[in-house]
Amino acid sequence: MIKKLLIILFVLLMSVSCSLSNKKQADTTDDNYRVFYEIFVGSFSDSNNDGVGDLRGIIDRLDYLNDGNINSKDSLGIQGIWLTPIFLSPSYHKYDVIDYYRIDPSFGTQDDLDELIAECHKRNVLVILDLALNHTSVQNEWFRQFQIAHQNNDYNNKYYDYYVYSPENDRPSGMTFCSLDNTYEAYECNFSGEMPELNFDNQDVRNEVLNIAKYYLNKGIDGFRFDAARYIYLNNTDSSVNFWKWYTEELKKIKEDIYLVGEVWSSDSEISYYQAEMNCFNFAMSQTDGMIARSAKSEDINRFTSYIETYQSALKRISEKAMPISFISNHDMDRSAGYLNVSTGQAYIAASLYLLSPGSPFIYYGEEIGMKGSRGGANTDANRRLAMLWGDGDTVNDPEGSTYEYKNQINGTVKEQLQDKNSLFRHYAKLISIRKNYPAIARGTYTRIDLGQNNLGGFAVTYNDETLYIVHNNSAEEITVSTDAYSKLLEYCGFAEASYKNNELKVGPYTSVILK
Repeated sequence: MIKKLLIILFVLLMSVSCSLSNKKQADTTDDNYRVFYEIFVGSFSDSNNDGVGDLRGIIDRLDYLNDGNINSKDSLGIQGIWLTPIFLSPSYHKYDVIDYYRIDPSFGTQDDLDELIAECHKRNVLVILDLALNHTSVQNEWFRQFQIAHQNNDYNNKYYDYYVYSPENDRPSGMTFCSLDNTYEAYECNFSGEMPELNFDNQDVRNEVLNIAKYYLNKGIDGFRFDAARYIYLNNTDSSVNFWKWYTEELKKIKEDIYLVGEVWSSDSEISYYQAEMNCFNFAMSQTDGMIARSAKSEDINRFTSYIETYQSALKRISEKAMPISFISNHDMDRSAGYLNVSTGQAYIAASLYLLSPGSPFIYYGEEIGMKGSRGGANTDANRRLAMLWGDGDTVNDPEGSTYEYKNQINGTVKEQLQDKNSLFRHYAKLISIRKNYPAIARGTYTRIDLGQNNLGGFAVTYNDETLYIVHNNSAEEITVSTDAYSKLLEYCGFAEASYKNNELKVGPYTSVILK
């Protein structure tokens, strides 16, 4: 009888222990320090065999992104999804919106969006929408009414001042204007004549964009990515920042823990003006000449570590809530596998450099399998937004206008990489798992450490009075250093192996380690 009671007690204790362990894991993702995954919706996964990716296609692929099992072997484990624009639009990219309250039929329905949100939330995955607020489509009813009002000199029309306009012969410098048909006026159109710029001096316009956000927050959306944030008032940083201050404060009244990230494609100095109001993408980290790629190509690692320390410190001086938003590439950039070699290990260390860094990093769909795509001679962004390489018969097609040849895709499909324990996909999944297991990586204060090497360096990361150490080898050679600074090797991840024995730290090529 006593033995039976002891067995029952042991089972109960194990149950409580597992419950607490799972709660600890969940708690580390109950804030906004998450790994996000950008999905260019029309190119991701096709559920109805029409060749266009859609919301239901994403639902069907959620187990690949995050199956809800923290110990999963076949799931990437991301904690948030950024959907590029899903609203009614005449283009394949949807950044020129006709109606913000209608889901583009090629992508699905409001019910599909509701289901996607619900399924993501079951997995503790956030969903943010891409909001292009600075401009609309010329087919938007607001612009149609604006044009009619100007053609008829109808100053009483509500929409007369909805867009920025100027006399045809007196266009302001530094901005692009397009002639307004059947008038002597022109409208601001910095991206395209099909994309007129809204007038945010008009309170009705401000109310419109606020109501759009409220609508989707009430649907359960967790936040927004703001496209072209500096174009609200192009070349007038103070006015643009003041708009975002008003807008983000209003949104936080609706949802206190809202996730907001802005695209201010500019220098760190200009971006800093916006970061008091919302987090912003760190463009200095991205692209072929960015901090990640240069370090992955074996540039002195100490330049990278110094930059991370300085950048995080600068953010904290702006706002205690500000955090770095790192990424390698997105839908407007050439894909990183074109300049970071997968087979030699460069793509592995690049992933480690930014996924083992503070804040909330973003992965561009397909990056985790080494998808390629670049503008090339065709000079089209469609080549950067190619169909996801599932390898299982998915019917999603490349977007209209793309010219990138399939034969250039050399790194394999999702299906192939799932079968390879050393694949780039497995590396990304392990990095995300490590971030979850060690909350300090996302939340800690980073202080660079100098190991006296050009290609071996890293950080002391302090969080809640505890410190761990992240060390990267960004070279093609194994590096060994003697040090008694650490007590234990916790994890290693990358292109090779690592060890720490008898005060000797040995790190293989393009490999990173976590120590205490």
